[in-house]
Amino acid sequence: MSSLLNIDFRRRTRRLHVDTLVRLRWLALCGQAAAVLFTELVLEFPLPLVPCLLIIAISAVLNVALRVRYGRVDLLNEKPAAVILAYDILQLTALLYLTGGIENPFSMLFLAPIMVSAVSLSGWTTFALTLLTIGAASVLTFHHYPFPWYRGETLTLPFIFSAGAWTAHVVSAIFIAIYASQVALESSKLADALSATELVLAREQHLTQLDGLAAAAAHELGTPLATITLVAKDLERQLPQDGPIREDVALLAQEVARCRTILGKLASLGNDDGNVLDEMTVTVMIEEVVAPQRDFGVKIAITQAGSGRKPVMRRNPAILYGLGNLIENAIDFASNEVRIDASWDLSRVKLVIEDDGPGFSPEVLSRAGAPYVTTKTDRRLKSDDGSGLGLGLFIAKTLLERSGATVLTGNVPAPATGARIIVEWKRAAFERGVKIPAPAKVAS
Repeated sequence: MSSLLNIDFRRRTRRLHVDTLVRLRWLALCGQAAAVLFTELVLEFPLPLVPCLLIIAISAVLNVALRVRYGRVDLLNEKPAAVILAYDILQLTALLYLTGGIENPFSMLFLAPIMVSAVSLSGWTTFALTLLTIGAASVLTFHHYPFPWYRGETLTLPFIFSAGAWTAHVVSAIFIAIYASQVALESSKLADALSATELVLAREQHLTQLDGLAAAAAHELGTPLATITLVAKDLERQLPQDGPIREDVALLAQEVARCRTILGKLASLGNDDGNVLDEMTVTVMIEEVVAPQRDFGVKIAITQAGSGRKPVMRRNPAILYGLGNLIENAIDFASNEVRIDASWDLSRVKLVIEDDGPGFSPEVLSRAGAPYVTTKTDRRLKSDDGSGLGLGLFIAKTLLERSGATVLTGNVPAPATGARIIVEWKRAAFERGVKIPAPAKVAS
């Protein structure tokens, strides 16, 4: 897991698609133009029509320039996107200044740039745009053109109404910024964790495909080796009985035969005949995942007990990686010892992994298995920035549950300390795909 986490999956790499931004801005500009023209021409409420249309036209020109400058699939970096969204807030502020200020019902559109920023940009950018929106709303509360109304009449609303509208805008802006940012961040964490899981599975899949590559190599090399064998036999018949050249030819034939034997073994790796490389007992499985973890100064104690035949599983990279990750985490936090207890009966296979460290804190335990990332304080020479229980445990739990296992996390009962993870399969799921030999008949 440590090598995988060299990739910083926590980095917020969300960026804004230019095509999305352009489409949203065209929608906003069309709505603004329609609202201004409807108010002036249909409702016949006087307003500064030319300045309003000029502000909308400038934004339209900038939107066209944005389309020309960037392609449809381009992504905006943080700063350009923040500048564009800040301009949208200022453009809306100018329009509202000419059409009644904060009292204008369309002032709720202040929330749109904040929402876009919250789901697409960093928290600091969203915070800055929220402050800009609050500042703009504050200015419009005290300074603006009169609210458009019937000719010869002036609509004057009490200040308490303007103050209430300002308060509603501020509270809504803060709430949307926080809520949308948290939702987007959780989605990003989940996507990053799933990406990490896919990388793990792809790497393990490459290992399982080596048998097929070996079989293909054996097949391709079979023909030239057969040709070399025929040539060597012809040379051996043509050469005198005694002489160094005949001995060399005999040695060549012997080595060719040896190569064909080796290639025959490699070709057998691709057969689904349940050989020793395809299947392993629970004892072999535990030893395979424990062996790489024995050199970190922590004792690993293994106990096994069960009734009936020892469980046998078909080699599964997901299970091996998931268990290896859980054991690695236990070693990282253990003080002196990690205990692995394997038990089985006719219906289930169970593994219990315990350490004698501090155990899971209540906060971590409540989120165990979720794709968050914490920082480990003791990695025993395996420290990697960004590594932690959250992402690793999520991947391990996902891989093991894919194999049919149930994964439970908790702590060792008091007065002892330490973390405990229980992995349990139904025996049928654990032995899926394994050819179980029939029991030997007892002679009567």
